[in-house]
Order: sequence, then C-alpha cells, then structure tokens
Amino acid sequence: MSTDPGPDPQVQPASAPPAAQERVFLVVVDETPELKVALRYACRRAFRSNGRVAMVHVMEPTGFGDWIGVNELMKDEARQQAEATMQKMATEVNKLSGKMPMLYFREGDRREELLKLIEEEPGISILVLAASTSPKGPGPLVSALTGKYVSKMRVPVTIVPGNLTPEDIEHVA
Repeated sequence: MSTDPGPDPQVQPASAPPAAQERVFLVVVDETPELKVALRYACRRAFRSNGRVAMVHVMEPTGFGDWIGVNELMKDEARQQAEATMQKMATEVNKLSGKMPMLYFREGDRREELLKLIEEEPGISILVLAASTSPKGPGPLVSALTGKYVSKMRVPVTIVPGNLTPEDIEHVA
C-alpha cells in the first residue's frame, strides 16, 4: 500500500510557462529634435512585441525660488504645456503602437527622476533614447546613462541614432 499523497497542488510543474509579462518601452519626453525618432522606434518595437510604450516628462526646477508667486505661476504653465504635449504624443503613440501609452510626470533633475522612476516601476522593461546628431555628442542623458550612471540602471538602454528616417525605423525596429 502506497502512502504517497500525490502532487502538491501548490507546486507547479517545472515545464509550466512563466506568466507572460508585457514589455514596456520607456521614452523621455523633452524638447529635443531626436525625441520623435526614439518615440517612433519604441512604438514600432512595442507593436511588434505586443508591448506598450510609457512616456515620462520631467520638469526641471525653475530659477525663481525667491519669488514664490512667479515660481508657482511658471510651474503651472510648464505643467499645462507638458500635459498638452504628452496628450498630443499619446495620440500618435496609440496610432503607431495600437495601445495608449502610460504617462508619467516628474519634477526635479531629469537624470535622477528617470533613475527613480525605473527603480519604482518594475514593469518598465527597456529605456529607449535617441542620440543627438549634434557634433557636441549624443546628449547629456545618453552620455550620463551610458557612462557614469550605467551601473544604476536595472533595465537595458536602447540608443537609437537620432538621424534615422521613419523607413529606417521600420526596417530595424
């Protein structure tokens, strides 16, 4: 007579596939011309992998700390402008990726807030940045996150050349 109680219902067999997790491609929304390249690349990658795009806009502190009323007015105007920009871009992201993006707003140093967001949001899978085409270099964020701060990243960083055309992106994304 066997005393084996059978398989433990709490233990899944080793061959059970892991729960599918949606890839989230994070793009930093700023005033640079290469933003559109990074956003289009992220959208096409999200579309092809059944993933999703997330966008973050970081408002950097204004220089009017002593003038509280002026500072608050400038922050409100900047926030309204950022929200309008993000909503406009969200519509474009929806067209290109087939899903509405996740939107994040932060205030502070762009690099530090980006690192905090990636740490706080475990669903973020990949950071997508576009390198500047300027002779001065790839841009401060790309330089920082591929240099001194690379060890603080918990996700891969995809750097897209800022001079890619939409056709180029379709080919490589």
